Amino acid sequence: MSGYDTCASRRVVVGVSGSLGSVTALYRAAAEARHREAELWPVLAWEPPGGESAARRSPVPPALTGEWQRLARERLLVVLGEVFGEATPAGVPLHGLVVRATPGTALVAAADRDDDILVVGAGRRGWQRAFSGRVTRYCLTHAHCPVLAVPPSPLEETLAAARRRSAWHLPLTTRQLSS
Repeated sequence: MSGYDTCASRRVVVGVSGSLGSVTALYRAAAEARHREAELWPVLAWEPPGGESAARRSPVPPALTGEWQRLARERLLVVLGEVFGEATPAGVPLHGLVVRATPGTALVAAADRDDDILVVGAGRRGWQRAFSGRVTRYCLTHAHCPVLAVPPSPLEETLAAARRRSAWHLPLTTRQLSS
């Protein structure tokens, strides 16, 4: 058993980063946890700037590492607050977890029981798919429990199109946002 194991009840583990895809996955994970009468374990993974290999080459003072951990914890609380407000999802015990690791590794380690369910965002659609989805692929390949890959919200593509138009200083109408 890993260090993530604190109780014997059923768990739904979900990766949370604050992206629209992870928020969509978090909503779905909360619904799964409610349906299965399970605990919800949102996991936010973080790494030092430049990754672990850079941190090994240039050791970081413990105070700075503690600050990064605090900022990651704060980010998780902000995302949970934005999604659920002041209250946790009705009838769902919530156990947030902040882990210093790559996202895929952290999620697979957290969802270490056969009866866990791991929920991840499935990445983007279209040509952007080639540049995203590494965490999802890692989890699908390495997890020892069922993995639910949640497709992106249709709103994500609409927002991405609006961002592209804005970046190119192209006009954007409300009709384009609603289609």
